[in-house]
Amino acid sequence: CLGFPVSIFFIVINEFCERFSYYGMKAVLTLYFTRFLHWDDNFATAIYHTFVALCYLTPILGAIIADSWLGKFKTILYLSIVYAIGQTVLSVGSISDLTDGNQDGSPDNVAVNIALSMIGLILIALGTGGIKPCVSAFGGDQFEDDQEKQRSTFFSLFYLSINAGSLLSTLITPILRASQCGIHAKQECYPLAFGVPAILMAVALVVFVIGSKMYKKVKPQGNVILEVSKCVGFAIKNRFRHRSKEFPKREHWLDWASEKYDKQLIAQTKMVLRVLFLYIPLPMFWAVFDQQGSRWTLQATAMDGDFHFEKYSIFFSCSSSQIVNPILIVIMVPVVDSLVYPLIKKCKLNFTPLKKMTVGMFLGSMAFVAAALVQVQIDKTYPVFPEAGQSQIQLINLGAVPATVQFQPQLHTVDIAPNETTGYVTFETSKLQSLHIISANVSQNMTFEQLEKNRYTLPFKWSPTEIKSSGLICDNITSKPESGKSLVRFINNIPYTVNVTMGDTDFGPLNPLSVSNYTDVPKPDSVYIISISEPLMPYCGTVSKTFGYGGAYTISIDGCVGNELNIKYFEDMAPNTVHMAWQIPQYFLLTCAEVLFSVTGLEFSYSQAPSNMKAVLQAGWLLTVAVGNIIVIIVAGVSTIKQQWAEYVLFAALLLVVCIIFAIMASFYTYIDPNEIEAQFSKEEKEEDKKDQDDNEKGAEADSRM
Repeated sequence: CLGFPVSIFFIVINEFCERFSYYGMKAVLTLYFTRFLHWDDNFATAIYHTFVALCYLTPILGAIIADSWLGKFKTILYLSIVYAIGQTVLSVGSISDLTDGNQDGSPDNVAVNIALSMIGLILIALGTGGIKPCVSAFGGDQFEDDQEKQRSTFFSLFYLSINAGSLLSTLITPILRASQCGIHAKQECYPLAFGVPAILMAVALVVFVIGSKMYKKVKPQGNVILEVSKCVGFAIKNRFRHRSKEFPKREHWLDWASEKYDKQLIAQTKMVLRVLFLYIPLPMFWAVFDQQGSRWTLQATAMDGDFHFEKYSIFFSCSSSQIVNPILIVIMVPVVDSLVYPLIKKCKLNFTPLKKMTVGMFLGSMAFVAAALVQVQIDKTYPVFPEAGQSQIQLINLGAVPATVQFQPQLHTVDIAPNETTGYVTFETSKLQSLHIISANVSQNMTFEQLEKNRYTLPFKWSPTEIKSSGLICDNITSKPESGKSLVRFINNIPYTVNVTMGDTDFGPLNPLSVSNYTDVPKPDSVYIISISEPLMPYCGTVSKTFGYGGAYTISIDGCVGNELNIKYFEDMAPNTVHMAWQIPQYFLLTCAEVLFSVTGLEFSYSQAPSNMKAVLQAGWLLTVAVGNIIVIIVAGVSTIKQQWAEYVLFAALLLVVCIIFAIMASFYTYIDPNEIEAQFSKEEKEEDKKDQDDNEKGAEADSRM
């Protein structure tokens, strides 16, 4: 078809669906850990990067299986089945109703969900990692030797399908996650967010199988990674055996393998090891880069994602922030190749591949400096919560008369206007014994036992004979909402019991001056109908405001006039105010770093590797990604840094130091042309063959004379 083997179209479609499946699942994975499984940020980060590391360790296994045993087709087929099963198991594991016996919307036995999720992720890592080195190579196998141009076009289409799958899935799956689903209680729909990628993986498998009769299937011919490993291992072992001074030294330690392996393999291995030596500092870049899906996503949960335009607004959820990277990649790769590099060349600057990679590492470091600056601004908006030995009290004056509150013994005095709040006042729990409320010549004293480390609210109201109050209420809030949404609760400021609802959420009957529990606002960027009902008043309601994300509100029900409900908002916790757009600079810097580092790094590696050793360097490159994620796991596990901005600065500093080390190492590297070296070996081999042939002919001639 158009000069291409028809089979490659099945491979391209398969790759698009597989990448959609992988990146779609990965986009919401960190939030699934923190919001559904309720893991803390550090543990969620560690598990996320463990999964990513496993995804980049298993390609070595996949390459060995394909080249030494099953062949590429069967390896892709069998591991895609494992992959699809893993996605399905993960989706099933995210169903809260699986063990929700009491029908409260939360799993009664979360260990079942965790077990299924971990099994699913392990199978996904085996599947996606195992097929990673096989699919592109299998596509290349479909072309004949004289179809070099078509093969090059195929790899461009292949890369485009990867980015298209990544872009669409990173946009769609966060929207699916934000939708509401559930049998007993509506909540974030992780089964759908994981289920759609599972369906796409099944589609990828079906498409791949449909084209099976059209594929050109190359039989396994042995794995060069194993050959190189054996050669290196034999050289080390042989050198150790001959470590005595009586044995003469050899020019290179790999030359100790010459007793078993031919000179060409040894020379090619030397070329590969020179490049692999430069790979040693590279994991630090990936330690920074892959935190887009963990730390940066968690950072976005504390930001405002509401983008207002002239006639409409768009809300981006925290996991949607990851879409910035694939969008910028699609834009910047052609811009850098067709504009930036030619301009640098015109300026006669020798911008070698290793210099590009060095600049990429520097920009990656600067991206984390930008992330730290954003985090500092976010931290300024965080509320102050009580520390050990402290408690906080908020008083709400629901009456029409001003009041004065004295915290005893002589700790603090505050004046409160009608329908106002004091905000949260912090006290040492050991010192606070009571409080005294005075309002229009009516007073009331309230004593309480030792308070815990928590926030408390005391609503009160003046009456001619007494100060009415429902007592001190524990808020049970010690951090920003885990869900990232806003919280809302109601106070009944009407002298009779009413039933309160907001949208589909029922807050139940509230007695006078009683307070409901905090409840998540399902969609904080939407408005809801707030209504009350009681036997003599069938309906009374009003439209709420939008609550934003990350805030907490107390709403007092003050009365009803002509079926119109009167309410008053009290802001217990400010919503997220730092806009998500402030993450764009750090994503821009990191994308520039990726273009300079990743794309150039692969190009450099391939240009410096012998033709039959490119798989070894691909395995080494993927291994640096795995090691980078292991670095994040270690830091998340052992770090005692409490401030997130300080951790960002730590990673920025580490990458900057590694950048300097890499620049020094790169300055000693001498570029080679493997093709010339291979041609030289080929020429020498032909000369030796010719010499052997001449010797054989002379020997035969001598024999005939005898």
